[in-house]
Amino acid sequence: MQTTKMVHHDGGLCNNGCAGSGAAGDPHGPLSIAEHPALGSWRTVAPGGSQEACSCAGAGAWHPALRAAQACHAVGPQVSGLSLRHLPVVYLELAKARLTALVVVTTAVGFVLAGAEPVHWDELLWAVVGTALAGAGANGLNQCLEARHDARMPRTCRRPVAVGRISRQHAMTWSIGTAAGGVALLLLGVNLLTAVLGALAVELYALVYTPLKQHSSACTLVGAVVGALPPVMGWTAASGSIGEGAWILGAILFVWQIPHSLALAWLYREDYAKGGYHILTWNDPDGRKTFDMIVLYSLCLVPVSLALHLVGLAGSWYALGAIVLGGWLVVLAARLQRRGRDADARRLFLATVVHLPLLLGLMLMDRV
Repeated sequence: MQTTKMVHHDGGLCNNGCAGSGAAGDPHGPLSIAEHPALGSWRTVAPGGSQEACSCAGAGAWHPALRAAQACHAVGPQVSGLSLRHLPVVYLELAKARLTALVVVTTAVGFVLAGAEPVHWDELLWAVVGTALAGAGANGLNQCLEARHDARMPRTCRRPVAVGRISRQHAMTWSIGTAAGGVALLLLGVNLLTAVLGALAVELYALVYTPLKQHSSACTLVGAVVGALPPVMGWTAASGSIGEGAWILGAILFVWQIPHSLALAWLYREDYAKGGYHILTWNDPDGRKTFDMIVLYSLCLVPVSLALHLVGLAGSWYALGAIVLGGWLVVLAARLQRRGRDADARRLFLATVVHLPLLLGLMLMDRV
């Protein structure tokens, strides 16, 4: 039987030669080797072009490097050209559209809370678009830098750079241009302070948070700082300065992100381990440290949210809502800490998704 060596992107070889056939006992003839476009895995391609799973000789077990491809089912070959019709969809995926939408909302809330009546809609538009572009570019850079790790995780292996639907160079060019365009828009259409904060957010996310994920669980805190900046930028866009309201809004977003992110990290702890990310769940097999931090930050979120009322920026209805919503998260966090079940982590994660827009809505409806 012909033996074929599996060639890694960086030139390494599979330690076990792989039989020149598909699944054990199911010969398909000689297989040629093709590089997985996702940087960091192997695959084989039959003469007709169909993808086949490699099995290590004599074992029939998947080679570890093929698990990401298996999880993604058939990972398509890297495209040589990307049609204009598909570009908008790929760009939206690079931008992480739902995450960018959150940036837009929190920026707008910060602007409205800081600005005088009536709202200056043209200035709000400049602020929202500029911040959204900066955030979209940062998200794209994150995917470019993490393509190899994304390819190992079933949750992220279909992202456009990881799966090869867009070249890394193309994605990098788009991301840098989008981020730079967003910062330039903030500088020309808003003010210098907001532009500086936008540039800081991009740099922290792409150059600090992204590489730190492979080394330290402190990456979650850095990511939370980045997520806290959009409402601050909205505030500075309207007022030209960082007032106490900006600090409180930023603190709310910072604290909220910890239970939100850690609940998700617990649900996908195996994925993150495959990707090589040293988040808090990395060395926390029973979840004790993760659950303790979730409870701690959920408790902190209640007084931090109430600070907006205490400084006179939101009324009593907001304060009541903040207590109820925050108490809801605390109950769910405590339940997760006590039982440690994935179902409880999922409920908490979904609750954080509901909590934030409700809290932001209360801010706007009951602002003073």
